[in-house]
This record gives sequence, structure tokens and C-alpha cells, in this order.
Amino acid sequence: MQSATTKLVQEKRSDGTIANPVQLDGLPPNADMKQIGAKLNQLADKARTGGQYEEIGSLYGFTLLVKTEMSEKEGVDIRVNRFLVQGQGIIKYTYSNGLIAKDEKLAAMNFLNALEKLPSYIEQEQKKIAEIEKDLPILQEVVNGTWSKEGRLSELKTELASVERKIQLSIKPETKEEPSEKQKEAPKVSESIVRTKGLHLPRGVL
Repeated sequence: MQSATTKLVQEKRSDGTIANPVQLDGLPPNADMKQIGAKLNQLADKARTGGQYEEIGSLYGFTLLVKTEMSEKEGVDIRVNRFLVQGQGIIKYTYSNGLIAKDEKLAAMNFLNALEKLPSYIEQEQKKIAEIEKDLPILQEVVNGTWSKEGRLSELKTELASVERKIQLSIKPETKEEPSEKQKEAPKVSESIVRTKGLHLPRGVL
């Protein structure tokens, strides 16, 4: 990938712009921008790859691909052809989400525009690699079974188990006191009524 990127920077026109020597299957090597754009629009309309990546050409040592994607919206099948650039690895790059412009000249620039994003991609990946490298020593210790913090982790687990046991022992189940015999026997109030001088009074009041 690096060699192809270097070559990309070196091949420039007399006006200083980067050359765009796209090679597409079915077109002559000296095809102009209009022919390339027309061919790409034809592929955008008619290509049917069944969800697979299909090679359609090359640019600066990179492989040019098209892939047909299917989706459904409101019961209607939608077919979209996306165009991608792939280097020596498995990573694929796109410009404008892989969609080809209707304008022929803009369409012909799609793959070159995707490649011009490579420096920023490389910078991002290098940052990720640097972060991973920081963790490598610890990961190697874990894999080799010599992680320096393993003993401390075991101690903490033991301490945690001890604390949990103490908590369980400190929690006493709530017990409800049984009512005494006297409490069970509610005082009986006599409902008997006696008559005294025309008044009805409960017995025991007199």
C-alpha cells in the first residue's frame, strides 16, 4: 500500500495536479475522463454482483471494485451499486460513500478522491497502533500467566468474600413477638343493660 501511495504522489501532470490513470475493464488504456465516467455510470445502473465484490479495474496498483447492495423501504426493493478501492490488504476505501456522481468527470475522479484520503486513514491507524502497543506488556503478562497484579486481585477477592460473610452474619432475621395470653384475651365489656329509672345503663355503671 505504501508503494502505491508513493507512486500516487509522484505521478503529476505539468500543471501540478495528480494524474488519474484509471484503467477500467472494457475500456482502452488511454480512455479519457468522459469515457471513464460514462463507463462507471453504466456500471452504477446495470451491475449485479449479488452482494459480492467484483473487480472492474485498477488505479496506481489499487484494485477497483463494485458491489451491489440490496435493501427494502416501504415494501420496495432498493438496489445500490457502491464503488470501492482496495490495496494489498483487506481494507477498502470509498469516496462519497461509494456512490458514483452522474457527472462524467466527477464520476471519473471518484477513486482518486478515495485514495487522497489515505494519509488521514494511515495517521488514524498509526494512533490506534500506538495505543495498542502501550497495552502489549500487560497483555503478554496475562497470556504468559505472569501478570504482576494477579496476586493482588486474588487477595481482593478473598477480602470481598470475608466482608460479604460478615454482612450476612450481622443481619438478624426479624422475629415477631407472640402476644401474651393476657393480650390474647381482650377485655370483655358486658353488653347487659339494666333499667334504672327509665334509663338504660350498662351493668356495672350503677
